[in-house]
Amino acid sequence: MDYLKRREEIYKPLRDEGIFTWDWMYGKEYALASIYPISPQVKEELGYASEQLGEIFANMVEAIQMMDDQIFLELGIAKDMIAAARMAPLPGITTVIGRFDFAKTNKGWKMLEFNSDTPGGIVEAFYVNGKVCSYYGKQDPNFNLEDGITQAFEQIIKKYIELDYDADKIVFSSLEWHPEDVGTTRYLLNRSQLDASFVPLKDLRLYKDKLCVLIENQFVPIDILYRLHPLSVLNSEQDIDGFPTGAAVLKLIAEGNLALINPPAAIIAQTKALQALIWNLHEMGEYFTQKQHEIIESYMIPTYFENRFLGHSPYVVKPVFGREGGGIGLYAADGSVLARDLCDSFSDQVVIYQQMIELENVKTETFDGMYEGYLLWGSFLLNGKASAINARLGGRITDDASYFLPICVE
Repeated sequence: MDYLKRREEIYKPLRDEGIFTWDWMYGKEYALASIYPISPQVKEELGYASEQLGEIFANMVEAIQMMDDQIFLELGIAKDMIAAARMAPLPGITTVIGRFDFAKTNKGWKMLEFNSDTPGGIVEAFYVNGKVCSYYGKQDPNFNLEDGITQAFEQIIKKYIELDYDADKIVFSSLEWHPEDVGTTRYLLNRSQLDASFVPLKDLRLYKDKLCVLIENQFVPIDILYRLHPLSVLNSEQDIDGFPTGAAVLKLIAEGNLALINPPAAIIAQTKALQALIWNLHEMGEYFTQKQHEIIESYMIPTYFENRFLGHSPYVVKPVFGREGGGIGLYAADGSVLARDLCDSFSDQVVIYQQMIELENVKTETFDGMYEGYLLWGSFLLNGKASAINARLGGRITDDASYFLPICVE
C-alpha cells in the first residue's frame, strides 16, 4: 500500500479526535507511518537502567539540596532558582514524569541525558505508539501503561496535601500557540483525572503573593500548577514592563505559596552538569554503593566539566540546559568540528564535555522516501518507576527536526 495512504489511515483519525495533531511539524513529516521492531529484552533493559539511574539521580539531588549555594551555581543553576530547587515533596523521587535518553552502542546501552523537568514525547509513547501498533496488528511495548500517569499524579497531589498545600485550584498550563505543548498538556490533564483546568501561560497573573488565573474579573489563586515550561526558561522571563515575572514565580514556590509539577527539584537532575559530578565521584570511587558504581559504569558515559578528550578521543560539548539539540557540538579528537548546532540561545550556559558515542544507524520509509538516520531511545520514569519507551530518528545531533518512529515487539 502507498506510504501516504497508510500514514493518512493512521494519523487522520488521531488528528480528528484532537489528541495528537502534530504528526506534521515545521512544514515536514514528524510522525512516521513505518514501524520498527524490537525484542522484549529492549524494553526490559531500558526499564531496569532507568529505575537504577533514577535512584542514583534522586540520591544525588537530595544530597545537593543539603549543600550550600555554590554547588548549585557550579551546576549551572541560576541564583534565583536555588531556593525553589531545594523544595522536595517526594523524598527519593526526583520527578513525577521524566525521560532518560539512551543510545544502543557496541558497548551496550548508554544514557545520554535525563529530561526530568519538562520531557516531551509523552503522547507519542503512551498513546500514539499503540494506535500504530494496532494498525499493523503488532504488539505495543507500551500497552496499558497510561494508568501509570494517573497514579503518578494522584501520588504527587496526595503528597502535597500531606504537606499542607491546598489543592482547590489545580491548573495545567503551557504555551498556547505550540500544538505539541498544548496537546501534551491537555493529554496529561485528561489522564490525570484530576479536577483541574487548562489555562495558557499568557493568562496566568501574579496577584498578592499568589499565581492566579483571571476568571470573571476575579483573580483566582492557583494552588498546584502543572507546567510544560522549563524552569530554566521561566527564570529569565520578564513582562513587557521589565518586571522579572519568572523570578517572582520562583519566589512564590520557594515560600510555599505554589506547588509545582514536575517539582522544582527536577531542575537539579535536569542539568547535564550533574552527570559530570556523578562521573567524577564514580571515578574517585566515592559516595556510591558497589552496585551503583556498576550501574554508572554500565550505563553512563564519561562526562567532565573540562575537556579531557582533546587529543585522545572524539567528544561532545553540551550546554547544561540545552533542548532539542540546541548548542551541541560534536568534535574529533583533534578538536575539528564534526557537526554543530548553530543555535546561540544557550551560549551563555555552563557546558559539559562528554565522550562521543555513535548512535545506532537505521533505515526506514518516510514521506520523502527512504531515510537513513540515527536512533535515540527515550525511557520514561513515573515517580521512580520505569514506564513507556519511544524512539526518535534523526541526524547525528537529535534536534526538533527528527522523526518519531513507532516501535513494536517481535
